[in-house]
Amino acid sequence: MLQRKLLIIVAAIAVIAGCTTRKPYKMLEGVAWNTTFNIIYSSSASLDDSIHDIMRQVELSISPYCDSSTISKINRNESMITDSMFRKVFLKSKHINNISQGAFDPTIAPVINLWGFGSGKAAEHTPSQHQIDSALQLMGIDECFLTPSDTIVKKHPGTEFDFSAIAKGYGCDAIAEMMRRNGCLNFMIEVGGEIVVDGNSPRGTDWNVMIDAPLQAHDSILHDGIAVISVTSCAIATSGNYRNFRNVDGAIYGHSISPSTGRPAENSTLSVTVVAPECITADALATACMVMNIDSAINMIERLDNVSALFVTADENGQWQLRTTSRFPKLIH
Repeated sequence: MLQRKLLIIVAAIAVIAGCTTRKPYKMLEGVAWNTTFNIIYSSSASLDDSIHDIMRQVELSISPYCDSSTISKINRNESMITDSMFRKVFLKSKHINNISQGAFDPTIAPVINLWGFGSGKAAEHTPSQHQIDSALQLMGIDECFLTPSDTIVKKHPGTEFDFSAIAKGYGCDAIAEMMRRNGCLNFMIEVGGEIVVDGNSPRGTDWNVMIDAPLQAHDSILHDGIAVISVTSCAIATSGNYRNFRNVDGAIYGHSISPSTGRPAENSTLSVTVVAPECITADALATACMVMNIDSAINMIERLDNVSALFVTADENGQWQLRTTSRFPKLIH
């Protein structure tokens, strides 16, 4: 009997996998896409090689940190030819951009690079308004299109894509799809805090997912959980500024940059956790919600089928407040 309690604490969410094993569960962990991953799955045969293959395919398609990737070549205007992974992420991005009224836009790359959150070097100084305005002129996924020959058309040669706010979610979905094709129906996939769960945990029950408290890294050695949900056959993604921020000219800036202003979003939202059928959707929506007015974000989520969200905000005294949409899973405290 495997007596082990798995507590994965990464980015904004952790998964408590459970203990008593009733089927042969395997565990794979490591580093990919500039972050860590933890995967648990029940299978008589190892799927580790297939998992690594998909991770490499995703990297070669949509990682801006890989010079030979499809996205890097497109950003440098060396080649406008896309691949199937790029196209799926691009089309999903256009959809989320539309329903969020522009709050999610992966052509924000020139802007986030100014603030030091992109694939370039860290920012040494706060960007000037002129720099921000110039970068904003290059934005607009609504001005980018796929042709029938699967090439990408950009209105501005200086437009660059950064799928960091959706790539991990897509990667989790791609791994989950491979597992299902191979008859693996019980698994938990976690990459950089984005999660897909299906079937049963090693306990033989749904998977318990711990939502991390919005503490900055220097506030505690271990992350604290703010709530736990018990779920299966879904994806969970969290976005929050408390783990990804920069100190520029003595000021702290969060990584949630508003596509409308080109500046870090100014609102009371500390983190957003989204539950959806696909992680690519949950990942992008969580990012969009971070820069939206909270009431607008909640209204958007409520209009979507099988999607729910939990918002952690701070009141005027700095105390945390939890707000959930109507379909969010029951919180287990």
